[in-house]
This record gives sequence, C-alpha cells and structure tokens, in this order.
Amino acid sequence: MSLSLNAGGNERGTMEFSLAELDKAYETLMSEVVRTGVVPHYAELSTLIGISPNEALGRIQKIVELTPGWMHPETDYIASFPPFNNQPTQYRISVDGEQKWFAQCGFEALACRWLFPGKTVRIEAPCLLGGEPLTIEMKDEEILLVDPDTIVGYTRSPVGGDAANRPFR
Repeated sequence: MSLSLNAGGNERGTMEFSLAELDKAYETLMSEVVRTGVVPHYAELSTLIGISPNEALGRIQKIVELTPGWMHPETDYIASFPPFNNQPTQYRISVDGEQKWFAQCGFEALACRWLFPGKTVRIEAPCLLGGEPLTIEMKDEEILLVDPDTIVGYTRSPVGGDAANRPFR
C-alpha cells in the first residue's frame, strides 16, 4: 500500500510513500526524540535514513497529516510529535532524573512512559488554574507518585465515544 502526498504545488510535486517508508521515518524520528529530547529536522532525518532532504520532508509532512502532531506554522520545523513537543511546554518530562523532554499536553505526558521501559518517568507541570506544582511519577504500568493526590485532567475535546454513552458528560 502506498499513500499519496500532494506537497502543495511546490517543486516537490506529488510524492507517494509506502507504509514501510513512513514507518521507517516515524521510528527514526521517535527514536531520536527519545534519545536526544529533540525531534530531528528533515535534513537530519534524510542523513539518518539515507534519503534526499525533499523526500524526508515529504515523509514528515505525511506523518504529521496522519497523527495529532503539527509543523510550526509557515515553516518546515516539527513543532509537535506526539507524545512529545519540540518546543518547550509546561509539561516537563524527566527520565531517571534527566529532564530533556516536553510533552504535547497533559494527557500525552502520561503516554511518554511506554517509550522508556524500565525507567522512572516524572511529569512536572503547574496547575493551569492555580499554578501549583503537579507531579506524577510512573515506571512502566506502575504509578509511583501523584502529588497532590487530587490531580484531575480536563480536555475540551470529546473523548470516550459518542456523547450518549460517555460515563461523564
């Protein structure tokens, strides 16, 4: 199966990518952000996987189109690559005491732990209503710390299926 990317009428024209090609780019981007704390630029991705910079940019654009990530407006820079954010946010992620990651949002911060198996993942963020510090520590599927113990999450996005069947409305 291949997916078509219309690169918006510029010199790149239309590019098509197989799922294997997109998987390779996605896996490389995710591996690099886990390793370094930063999602690589398309020029760096091209070197990492041995393709042209234009093809790397095309693959990134297609991946971003298929995920809840995004490019910084009117640039070729990846702003967000879920669950991470390339730009600093209030959701600071530390792994085994080293802080070099930022999460896209509070809910995505919770998803970071699966990328660091066997390691302690700490999320620190201010409460968006009162500014008080919030901290959660996890290791694999175990929650090690919640401070304060009354942390709750909120989203404006509909989650949990159709409205009539959601447990909370």
